[in-house]
Amino acid sequence: MLALQRAPKRAWRGLLCGQRRSKGLYGPKPHRGPLPRTPLTVRGPPPGAPLPWYLRKPPPVREQLPELDVVTYQEKMYFVPWLAKPASFPEWERGWHDPRKHRSPPAREMPAYKEQPCFLCNPRSRLQEGVKQALWLTKTKLVEGLPPQILHIMNDTAHEWESQDERVQNAISHALFWISTEELTPAENYCSVLLEDLLHLCRMMTAKYPSLTKRMVAQDHKVAAAWQRESILLQVRGSYGKILNATSPLQPIASKDEILATENHTLETFYPIAPTIDLQEVNVYEIKNDTGFREGYPYPYPHTVYFAPHSTKSKRKPEHLRAQMMMFAFGNALAKAKGLYGDEPRILDEPIVVQSVGTDGQCFQFLVFQLNTTDLDSSNGVKNLAWIETDQLLYEDARSCPEIKKKVVVKPAGLHGYHPDTFKKFLAFYLHGIV
Repeated sequence: MLALQRAPKRAWRGLLCGQRRSKGLYGPKPHRGPLPRTPLTVRGPPPGAPLPWYLRKPPPVREQLPELDVVTYQEKMYFVPWLAKPASFPEWERGWHDPRKHRSPPAREMPAYKEQPCFLCNPRSRLQEGVKQALWLTKTKLVEGLPPQILHIMNDTAHEWESQDERVQNAISHALFWISTEELTPAENYCSVLLEDLLHLCRMMTAKYPSLTKRMVAQDHKVAAAWQRESILLQVRGSYGKILNATSPLQPIASKDEILATENHTLETFYPIAPTIDLQEVNVYEIKNDTGFREGYPYPYPHTVYFAPHSTKSKRKPEHLRAQMMMFAFGNALAKAKGLYGDEPRILDEPIVVQSVGTDGQCFQFLVFQLNTTDLDSSNGVKNLAWIETDQLLYEDARSCPEIKKKVVVKPAGLHGYHPDTFKKFLAFYLHGIV
């Protein structure tokens, strides 16, 4: 006993862990070698022979005593630990409709079920191939840069007001620094505030151009447009940011000769990727073409669609944002064209022009879409047109706190690298159709 008490701590640790380090400890030594080679351990039991008793699995009580009356908690309708689990639960009818517990019937039993699938483009869709995929889906030819009508408005100094750059910088500071006491303003806050402040600056031109009063901005309006593309049924549906509507449509950007010249353009494919990748495939749908406004609305023509992320989760890459801008500009134009000319595919007598502006709070994307035809099934014939100006920075950097390195202020707090031409393009989009 005295020897055990004087044993080192390592030996006691081995004893406590069940390790038998010496030959004179209690019990037989564990077998460290391989198991003895017997016919049962090498080949297993012969076919048809029962397993040994220590490998057999006891059958359940219900199989051992079939005459046993099993009491379950089925009638109680809640779990009871000392009662058996019922084999199945019958569906319980409340006797009244609870909207929180609604169960929709199977898809095939719904009245809107159709065998032909439909591919939906909604505000949550992210086209994998970006603009290239949107061009194929909408049968559109891409033109780099902005059209000359908008560049003429942008470069004309008569459409500016005094201290314009100072007011724009104050709007940026309001969205980034002044609306919150936090060090970093969340993106879902400053994007929408910045867009609203810039639109407010554009509305200040109403005193100079009274025709701007014939416009209205709608928030979260819904659009629906359906079309066939090489025997694939497609739809644009959903609610997005803001839309600016007017009492009169925008004039066509391209002339008739330029429209007819698009017949020779070949649409770029992205084989082997399917053109419907990342689009929602559904069988329960309704073919609907709706501009989102009731008949008799005093501002029936879509002018400009504005995109700004409402949350950090919906923020996407610029390539995906441009594709979404094109799809919803096309959807608004197609819904309006079918309301004016009917559902029959045709080349439009008066092309419909819809603009689109997207931003993440710092970088702006500009797009002008002209719908020339509603005959979208075949890749031959007249194509639609789209003008895109990409990645236009409004400012390079904005800091609520200065950047300090080795006790030296590298970048002071405030706005840095302001680009006035970006707001001029934003204002030119707003004034287009009036000037």
